[in-house]
Amino acid sequence: MHDEVKKYYGEILVSSSDLQTDACCTDSAMPDYLKGPLADIHTEVSSKYYGCGLVAPQQLEGTRILDLGSGSGRDCYLLSRLVGETGFVVGVDMTDEQLAVANRHLQWHTEKYGYSKPNVIFHKGYIEKLDELDLADESFDIIISNCVINLSPDKDAVLREAWRVLKPGGELYFSDVYSERRVPQALVSDPRLYGECLSGALYWNDFLTLARGSGFSDPRLVEDRPLTIDNPEIEQILGPHNFFSATYRLFKIPELEGSCEDYGQAVIYRGTVAHHPDHFALDKEHVFESGKVVPVCGNSWRMLQQSRFVDHFEFIGNWNSHFGIFNGCGTRMPFTQSVESAADSTPTGCC
Repeated sequence: MHDEVKKYYGEILVSSSDLQTDACCTDSAMPDYLKGPLADIHTEVSSKYYGCGLVAPQQLEGTRILDLGSGSGRDCYLLSRLVGETGFVVGVDMTDEQLAVANRHLQWHTEKYGYSKPNVIFHKGYIEKLDELDLADESFDIIISNCVINLSPDKDAVLREAWRVLKPGGELYFSDVYSERRVPQALVSDPRLYGECLSGALYWNDFLTLARGSGFSDPRLVEDRPLTIDNPEIEQILGPHNFFSATYRLFKIPELEGSCEDYGQAVIYRGTVAHHPDHFALDKEHVFESGKVVPVCGNSWRMLQQSRFVDHFEFIGNWNSHFGIFNGCGTRMPFTQSVESAADSTPTGCC
């Protein structure tokens, strides 16, 4: 399937307008602080963008980031701006045509941002085989990926390699396509459906199992939306299968438990993360208002206390007492909004 994906993204697709569905299309509300940096990206780079979400988590200044499936480099150049001249971004992609676009505009972006030298580099390789690129253990603060892991034939290897190269307390923050049930092999083998980021999608519960097996014990859903496909021919082929775009964040914290446990702890957000003075969103279920005492489970405590966010919170409590399951994390199934309700809503358009 690697060769089919290379052909689809290197030869068949000329720009994002050639996509046949809305799977590889970002319609998330755009934060104001990202609009300027996105507008500054070279038009050829932006025209060959095939992502399905926004992969710019909070607090990026000075961090070292790896982009799995970097394509034309749009997200790499956005993150290059956000990490600043002291940070660094590494992109990995297997498609020559996409890498050529990304590398062609390296110096252009360096000059646009006023940097003395590039803080981005692109490698040709497979996201399942980062060891072949000599990417060292525990060498990245953050790994991002935008609608690419679904294209990998070995998603387990992708997650295991991500765990290996992440620093302790680092995170895998990525957007991708998921299905609400397992996709049959007949659809997986269809090159067009696979290239459109549909038939390679994982059933969401299989993804959670893979993530936990790779060490990411408590995957957190940041946002999700149903995909309406908008192609009658492909909808007929897919039959009853529904697909969703979702963003997850997975922290490399070995002490995380498989469930949310209550130790009587709480946190207070200081309001000090750049661009987020009023509230901080850890995930879809946890949005911390500045200055407010918020009870949290042990896992949420560790995600904040053992990551780059530690200085932005006040931590209350300890680990001396256990009070059972924590009831404040939510137990709903992911992707509960129906496709029908999404179809009735007003589309926000792609960026």
